Parts: sequence; C-alpha cells; structure tokens
Amino acid sequence: MIAYVTLGAEDMDAAERFYSALLLPLGYMLEHYQGDLSFIPPNAPASPDLYIKRPFNGDPATPGNGTMVAFEASTPVQVRTLHTAALDAGGTDEGPPGIRAAYRASFYVAYLRDPQGNKLALFATADAIQGAL
Repeated sequence: MIAYVTLGAEDMDAAERFYSALLLPLGYMLEHYQGDLSFIPPNAPASPDLYIKRPFNGDPATPGNGTMVAFEASTPVQVRTLHTAALDAGGTDEGPPGIRAAYRASFYVAYLRDPQGNKLALFATADAIQGAL
C-alpha cells in the first residue's frame, strides 16, 4: 500500500494555490508543516497523502520524467471543473478532459502540470461516466 507521495516545489505559494484549487474540492484537507504542504485525503489512512516539499538536499526541484500522480474525481463534470480551476490556479494543460478510448472506453481523464512542472491526471471511471457526459 502506498502511504504517501512527495512532489518537489520551490514556490510554496504557487503550489498551495494550485493544489488547493485541485484537491480541496475532492475532500482533501490541507495541513502546513514546517513551511511545506500536506494534503490529506478524505478516506485516510487508506489513500496516500500528498506532500509538497522543498527538496531536502537543497538542490532545485525538478519534475520526474515519466512520473505522474493521478487523482480520482467523482464525475466527468468534476474532472472538467477541477481541470479549469487548476489551470486558473497556475497549472498548464497536458491533455484536455475527455475519454481516452486507447486506455478503455470508460476512462474519462484530463492531464495537467502543476506550477513546478509535475504531471498530474484527474479522472473518473465507468460508474461515474454513465449518463454524466
């Protein structure tokens, strides 16, 4: 079981704006800890926490090539709403909301990057998609 995911950031104000716009509507709680951010999921401890931190070694934060964190939304409408909110909060689009039939016909997903460049996915699955498009 994954306990937590950590992403590096240098601008904590930009990270807080972005991740608050994306995760608070999903039920996450935000905790500030020693200048860093901890986003605690609504069904903790079953789901992993998300920590946004400055790198411990003092080197610049850089996004991992091929690294992505995915968050589950309840409906396609929520995917679209949160994708827009995240873009308005400083994120960049990496793939607009829509069904990705290459994965499966019931996978509705949007891709984006946070202000630091970390890649994220926001998705809804088959049960949420029925009649919600």
